[in-house]
Amino acid sequence: MDFYSAVDDLRPEDTAGSAMMGFTGFDSACFYRYARLDWGQLLKNLDGDVGLARRTVEAFLRAVEAIPTGKQNTFAAHNPPSFRLAVAREGGFGWSLANAFEKPVRQSRDSGLVKPSVAALETYWNEQLLGVYGNDSVKQTATLAPGVELTTLDATRVSNLAAWIDAIMESLPKEA
Repeated sequence: MDFYSAVDDLRPEDTAGSAMMGFTGFDSACFYRYARLDWGQLLKNLDGDVGLARRTVEAFLRAVEAIPTGKQNTFAAHNPPSFRLAVAREGGFGWSLANAFEKPVRQSRDSGLVKPSVAALETYWNEQLLGVYGNDSVKQTATLAPGVELTTLDATRVSNLAAWIDAIMESLPKEA
């Protein structure tokens, strides 16, 4: 816990004392973020400009490097994602993996939250999504997981962010 107080130097003499007092609890978290990009709709919105659509997707993929700036002076949470999964599919509805965390993930004695979170996500991907709906619509899967143990997704592992982006960009149409 961090207790803090602030003083207003411009307050009148008869209102001396702290202008504000409070405390903030420090925390460390493991987050799941999901985004879906509809290639057909993007292309339609960009009047069929495939080159612009491809550059947009690349910029979108690079945006995973963005880290929220709120409370950075307090928490210094400059952590890049520990795990990235990108999937290019043809047709169908979006596949969110949020239900992988319907049951809260618990850390074990020798792990933090990343390892069991990735394991839960990978299990859900294999059993609930691929197992139920099949992988006929999946064109490309790329996983970037430095230092994270994978099972079936290990075959989709790439070595760095550039390779992760390239793997997905290769699956996109190059012309209309």
